[in-house]
Amino acid sequence: MNILDKIVAHKQIEIAERSTMTPISVLEKSPYFGRQTYSLRTSLLHPERTGIIAEFKRRSPSKGDINTRADAATVTKGYADAGASGLSILTDEQFFGGSTADLMAGREANQIPILRKDFMVHDYQVFEAKAMGADVILLIAECLEADQLRSLAKTAKSLGLEVLMEIHSGDQLAKLCPEVDVVGVNNRNLKNFEVSVQTSIDLFDQIPAEFLKISESGINNPQTIQELKQVGFQGFLIGEYFMSDPQPQQRFAEFVQSLNSLPQVSF
Repeated sequence: MNILDKIVAHKQIEIAERSTMTPISVLEKSPYFGRQTYSLRTSLLHPERTGIIAEFKRRSPSKGDINTRADAATVTKGYADAGASGLSILTDEQFFGGSTADLMAGREANQIPILRKDFMVHDYQVFEAKAMGADVILLIAECLEADQLRSLAKTAKSLGLEVLMEIHSGDQLAKLCPEVDVVGVNNRNLKNFEVSVQTSIDLFDQIPAEFLKISESGINNPQTIQELKQVGFQGFLIGEYFMSDPQPQQRFAEFVQSLNSLPQVSF
């Protein structure tokens, strides 16, 4: 059993426990449940933003602890103030050290789109995302069947949430559905956690033109963003590079300064 299989198996146990403790009827009464969501798609295309989805991640199965003591509100506010187009906040506790509290702290501190970064396999998690204050959910094609992915995407849309579908190979594009707003190419192989930005470059032309496209993982210098922009990518999810610094928000601000000093690439 690879790490992705282990995570999904644990998710099923977790969902059963959480849905018993806090049923959907209770989630629907959350203060955030009725809020108007922000559009990640719109924010990624905003000319005064960077196109970067900056991630808040405390640990990972491949790297272990990354930054366990970081304050979610402080870091994400720093990201937003320095020009992040969106925030990605890990809520998986078992494998990534995340929590509902981290996402809610990020929501309280910011007025830009937030992606709930988790392994979504059940409608209950979509309702949770809405109740936490998320604007976008992640659907990982590698751990969902096509009909399951579309069902989850439809639930998200019914709640006013956008959908980021993540792929790792071209064959997963067969699972695309109209309810998807953004397609992300994860440069990290979730089975062995090896990373190569070439994955994004190789898959770009296979993604239908109507979908906004982002590259995820393995981006640690502004020049790589320029190269990916030249290919046609419009968004870039970066987390580990920032979070490995004691002051992630400061590293992000310095990264943006370097990015802005490079020749601008127009789409």
